[in-house]
Amino acid sequence: MGNQEEQLNALSDIRNMMDRSSRFISLSGLSGIFAGLTALIGAYIAHGELKKYIKGEYGYGVDADVEIEANLFKLGICVLLIAIAGGFLFTLRQSKKKNIRFWDKTAKNLLVNLAIPLAAGGFFIIFLLVNHPNSFGLIAPSCLLFYGLALINASKYTYSDIRFLGICEVILGLIAMFYIGYGLYFWAFGFGILHVFYGLIMYFKYERAK
Repeated sequence: MGNQEEQLNALSDIRNMMDRSSRFISLSGLSGIFAGLTALIGAYIAHGELKKYIKGEYGYGVDADVEIEANLFKLGICVLLIAIAGGFLFTLRQSKKKNIRFWDKTAKNLLVNLAIPLAAGGFFIIFLLVNHPNSFGLIAPSCLLFYGLALINASKYTYSDIRFLGICEVILGLIAMFYIGYGLYFWAFGFGILHVFYGLIMYFKYERAK
């Protein structure tokens, strides 16, 4: 009986070592919650700016269009940087807690596979803004689609739960294409509520239970 238990423990240790070598397991659920809350705050601020634009507080004409687009773009960059910073800190904390390296080959593979679709989506959105100003309503669906594809592409290097989040983002982006005027709400749901929900699942599944 003792030998069998030792063999099971040995197999468990081997499996854990294989997981650590092939998957990035330092990803924290708290980073998802933080990113989601940051996105919801950003969406709330953006909604307020759009209300000002509709009321004419930005003025009218091309200058008003350029100003609201610039403000929303700057807001989006701020939300992205804050979410990335929070995700980095929470993931670093999780890595130290598990006593594993934060930056290794698996982390590099995860980042590369995540960055390729995101970079493609970024260039596509910039192209829309520069060459087709009237296609502003396609930005939110495009963000959701390319972000979802990035998560699916990177999911093989981390928890499989990321893949399901990516699929949800892609589906939401496709639906948003048919409701152009409601892009901000889809954006808030995809980057805000889904992230919080995913983060809670990850936290209780992989962190809280440990």
